[in-house]
Amino acid sequence: MKTAAETTNVFNIQRFSVHDGDGIRTTVFFSGCPLSCAWCHNPEGAASSPSLLYSAEKCVGCGRCAAACPNGAISFYDGRAVEDFAACTACGKCVPVCHADARAIAGKPMTVDEIVKICVADRMFYEQSGGGVTLSGGEVMAQSLDFLLPLLQELKREDIDVNIDTSGYAPYEKIAAVLPYTDAFLYDIKSVDSEKHMKLTGVDNSLILSNLRTLSDDGARIIIRVPVIEPVANCTDDDMDALAQVLDGVCFERLHLLPYHNTGIYKRKSLGWLSSQSFTTPSQEKLEALRSKLLSHGIRDVRIGG
Repeated sequence: MKTAAETTNVFNIQRFSVHDGDGIRTTVFFSGCPLSCAWCHNPEGAASSPSLLYSAEKCVGCGRCAAACPNGAISFYDGRAVEDFAACTACGKCVPVCHADARAIAGKPMTVDEIVKICVADRMFYEQSGGGVTLSGGEVMAQSLDFLLPLLQELKREDIDVNIDTSGYAPYEKIAAVLPYTDAFLYDIKSVDSEKHMKLTGVDNSLILSNLRTLSDDGARIIIRVPVIEPVANCTDDDMDALAQVLDGVCFERLHLLPYHNTGIYKRKSLGWLSSQSFTTPSQEKLEALRSKLLSHGIRDVRIGG
């Protein structure tokens, strides 16, 4: 196996996943994302470098973390540690001394060989279920091609089906480079309204929609994934009408409506993120109504959930 000289940060590898493409999959979550979605489910993957997660409610006030911190980022109030995230460098020295498991580092450098070795170990499950490996994040396409291409090439040499889960926010040249080694793109559309997209994610969606059309023209297998977040994104008939209009002429296999879930709230708090926004999980009735609306536009395969 050819070894890539470069590493990249990975914050999770989830084995036996059934929500990231067909069959049973091993999902590799890369650190770093150019979007800042207000509802992000994986905020620990936003930064390209490792991040500290601190669960204050687990703290027992032993003081070992403060003694281990070389940056003075930890103080104590009312018997519990208080983290100064601005001063924290995520060096990780506080983690092994915390006997309450209140601290963890998200993200570690991994090589191509290390990732492929883990993925290959699950080959039997891919073969039995029609699954494979999904590269996710963060944002896959924010990674260096010097890393991504050797990884994809090795996975294809192992005859493993590869999906890329992406927001599409990247120069199309990068997407074109990985296309020959990618069996399917799980393409996220946060909102087709440019103003709303900017407000909710911090970036304009024109590049995302342009890349989707070009990827379709280039013959890629595309699976559309649309988050449904009450009350801000993809939760009205008008949203579905606009989505169907944008997708007219785009060749894709199916579309998934993904209901919001609140698992990211706890992780955002553990990262020291403050948010004034709150979101609601749509009801099953609302999801079915949105699905029916898309079907009425002639989109044949619309599914609820991953």
